[in-house]
Amino acid sequence: MNARLSIACAIVAAGFLAAPAQAAPAFVNGLVLDADGLDASGGTLVNNGRLGFFSDIYYDAKRDEWWALSDRGPGGGTLRYHTRMHQFKIDVDPATGTISNFQILKTLVFRRGGSSLDGFAPEIAGPLGLAFDPEGVVVNPRTGHFLISDEYGPSLLEVNRAGQVVRRYDTPANLVPRNAATGVANYAGDDGNTAGKRTNRGFEGLAISPDGRTAYAMLQSAMLDEGGGSGTLNRIVAFDTRTARPLAQYAYRMDGSSQGRGISALVALNDHEFLVLERNNRGLGVDGELTPANKKVFRIDLAGATDVSAINLATAPAGSFVPVTKTATPWLDLAAAATLTHPSLAALGGVSPEKWEGLTVGPRLNDGSYLLLAGTDNDYSVTQNGSPVQLDVYFKVMAGVTSRIQCTIGTFDACITINANGSLGSAVAPGFDFTGYRKIPGVLHAYKASAADLAGLVRPLDKD
Repeated sequence: MNARLSIACAIVAAGFLAAPAQAAPAFVNGLVLDADGLDASGGTLVNNGRLGFFSDIYYDAKRDEWWALSDRGPGGGTLRYHTRMHQFKIDVDPATGTISNFQILKTLVFRRGGSSLDGFAPEIAGPLGLAFDPEGVVVNPRTGHFLISDEYGPSLLEVNRAGQVVRRYDTPANLVPRNAATGVANYAGDDGNTAGKRTNRGFEGLAISPDGRTAYAMLQSAMLDEGGGSGTLNRIVAFDTRTARPLAQYAYRMDGSSQGRGISALVALNDHEFLVLERNNRGLGVDGELTPANKKVFRIDLAGATDVSAINLATAPAGSFVPVTKTATPWLDLAAAATLTHPSLAALGGVSPEKWEGLTVGPRLNDGSYLLLAGTDNDYSVTQNGSPVQLDVYFKVMAGVTSRIQCTIGTFDACITINANGSLGSAVAPGFDFTGYRKIPGVLHAYKASAADLAGLVRPLDKD
């Protein structure tokens, strides 16, 4: 084997491919959405009506519908909250791709039997019972039903157009959080677990093939027995939507330069190529460190990857499996400096939001390009401190400095400052000037992606 071929083979074996020559999708504009906005459920309080932006977003090209997913609710699973999703509308300029006029049309509260699926953490709502933390949504083009991925289980559920759970997919046994020696599962946290997904790091990304036959659910990060917090190899699980059973698992190598590495979204371009959104836990959020923000989208290909269902990625001999191939450089950078300083995002003061979690390919534009929409999860602008007593979080940017405070929900009482590294500071003194402070918003980015950017794109089938 000559040296050049040897180097090429090494790159493929590591899971990286050189990106084809192409221009990156072009940023068009953004929307900064008020954190006090309400969904369409009729609720008016923080834990029954405040709109949860955007654990995932999905454009149903067959029906020309936009859907947004809220997660387990405000307070990080400590305030009772019935999990839900929303149909929304935005105006899209077909010439430029500019978006405007975001509006909630409908809210579906998830139900199983007569009970609403609850965002309470498993240790409160029972062992995986009704506890649910939805993170990914797609529409099966054949049935119109929704598939919803959950990071508590990890679980994959099928939900009808009324919000009723009609089927639970089989979770592969190696993903179940458990003590490998005893086989005892603990879904409430990592205590005692030595294998399977990490707590709150279950199925984060979700995609569906254009023919609706295969769903792909992706863990947020490496499993406990495959490196845990320091692991770089993650898993994508393929499911048969007809049988609700797993078909295969594939290894995905995450960007080792991301602090608090993990994935947030998975988007199918066809039956073997996808977009993956990776991000760290830094940026404008309720308690994260403000910088540096790392929010990047990569293009990947499952073709030729090994089915690793029966392989431990941490102990397998070198070269014994082929991971998913991945562009060596990002396909898109959501925290690019030119994007952060765009006039439509002036309210953010040039700081990237922390939790970019939604990504979808929208409608085709007049020139043959496509709208690409990315969205953030703002955690309802409520703390996640593990206590039943939660607080609203506010921010203000002044002279390039971002200031954050947390206060009693609905008031500016008992406020405490939040340091740039996410730790708590001091109590806000009497006479503090609250002018200009606002809750952390939801954010949408619109990009114009050319046909070349999305080469190989196949839209969902156009008939049942």
